[in-house]
Amino acid sequence: MEQVKMKRAGVVPRLSIKAQTLAALAAAGMAVALPQLVHALGAFAGLGTGLGELLLPMHLPVMLAGFVAGPWAGAAAGLLAPMVSHLLSGMPLAAMLPFMVIELTVYGMAAGLLKPSALPMFGKVVLVQFAGRAVRAVAILLGFYLLQSKVAPAVIWTSIAAGWAGILLQWALLPLLIKWTERRIPHEG
Repeated sequence: MEQVKMKRAGVVPRLSIKAQTLAALAAAGMAVALPQLVHALGAFAGLGTGLGELLLPMHLPVMLAGFVAGPWAGAAAGLLAPMVSHLLSGMPLAAMLPFMVIELTVYGMAAGLLKPSALPMFGKVVLVQFAGRAVRAVAILLGFYLLQSKVAPAVIWTSIAAGWAGILLQWALLPLLIKWTERRIPHEG
């Protein structure tokens, strides 16, 4: 009830630093574990890593951390998850790792920054998706043309086309997960 009154008054409840840290670590852990599960299911189904490219399992926990715990927790989850995943599993591949780190960090930060916005949650999710993909695209272009990265600009469009189901999944699941999570966590005023 207190949270409803705070939202009506325009006050955004804050999590403690400890809760934000735990949320970032939990999200990073989920962003490492979910792709492993999805890749295992993809291997079982004969799709290899294609299922991960389709469903974008790293994105959901990072965005959720930003929307629920704020920009710093979301950014930390986005920064840590691809690096830890790469160290443990070799995925994402080394050539894509810096671009995934950039994209996921932007997702988490943008979600947290949009958290207090009056926009509908669907609009917030779309803006976060756009911000992450746009910054990633700029990074890929700069890497390719200025730093001779082996990641070609064509990957910008192919990854968007390949990830359409993950994008739709984020539209459907994030508003539900955020509402469910916010009802269950204590906030500080």
